[in-house]
Amino acid sequence: MSMRDFGGIVERSPARDVRPASAREVVSAVREAAAQGLDAVPRGAGHSAGGQSLTTGVSLDLRGLAGVTEVGERHAAAGAGTTWREVLAATLPLGLTPPVLTDYLDVTVGGTVSTGGVGGTSLLHGTQADNVLALDVVAGGELVTCSPAVRPGLFDAVRGGLGGHGVITGATLRLVPAPERVLACTVPCRDAADLLRVLRGVRAEYAAGQVVPADGGWRFEAKAVLYGDEGEPPPGTAETERLGYLDFADRMRPDVAELIAAGEWARPHPWGTVFLPASRAAAVIESTLAGMTAADLGLSGVIVVKPLRAGPLPRPPLPDDPVLFGVLRTASPGCATVPEMLAANRALLDRARAAGGTRYPIDSTG
Repeated sequence: MSMRDFGGIVERSPARDVRPASAREVVSAVREAAAQGLDAVPRGAGHSAGGQSLTTGVSLDLRGLAGVTEVGERHAAAGAGTTWREVLAATLPLGLTPPVLTDYLDVTVGGTVSTGGVGGTSLLHGTQADNVLALDVVAGGELVTCSPAVRPGLFDAVRGGLGGHGVITGATLRLVPAPERVLACTVPCRDAADLLRVLRGVRAEYAAGQVVPADGGWRFEAKAVLYGDEGEPPPGTAETERLGYLDFADRMRPDVAELIAAGEWARPHPWGTVFLPASRAAAVIESTLAGMTAADLGLSGVIVVKPLRAGPLPRPPLPDDPVLFGVLRTASPGCATVPEMLAANRALLDRARAAGGTRYPIDSTG
């Protein structure tokens, strides 16, 4: 049976599709694959954009390892196939949340820890992989637990390792107090340099930027989110919205429902995502946008900019003072074709590398 991921570009037929119900079954599947000379590739929600969750070997569907098994005062233990939505459902009743959440909650713990996992709070807390306390991993045909104190080499290799150094079966996640409400502030910006200035200088728990088509050009907006009932909107704020924390964390749900109804969610998504050094990020962003039109992005494509704190994690290799720049394209009817979008992604990657940047694992730049 042929399989695709969210990117909808790469297609592969696994020799075998296995859905383990326990970590021990993952061990058996990995050992059997190795005996047959086959790769065993973990798959969560299949939300990769460049075929990273696909294989011609053994596909390990880890959604059978879903569930939060423990919530403590500052940690939660969850199976690799647990979505971040399911993590929140277990932790929020206790007033706790993971410090970093992806914008889309229906991806899995194992999947985002394997790629890094960047959110709007990464400016303060780094990646999701930086906020893991311990991991259960199948490596070398054995189930082992690793952490900063126990097998730290394996712990570092697996986080952000795209499944190449072991299959994550469970994770112990750091938790922090969750606010009841947040104040979301929209700050219009003049250009990429102004956007980065606002994002890196704002006093807020969440800071992320977006670039959207406007009047034949591009409009830059910073989103700064203050947790709780205290704090003043940053200078230049044009709009504010008071939301419950869960409503804010799950803000993409209605948008995704609309995209599914319109058929856009099922179209190919040639995403190009890179990390840039802050000192050269504005120039790369502006030069990329100068060669783009709305048709090159797609009807439901988005452009995101997220500064983050570089943690100790060696993968992905981050430049100094990193900024994530993502051109998340959708191959909509009447817009640029998939080959054209992939070519643009390769050009973006070349531009990023020339500036001292690097590719984020979830993209289609090849």
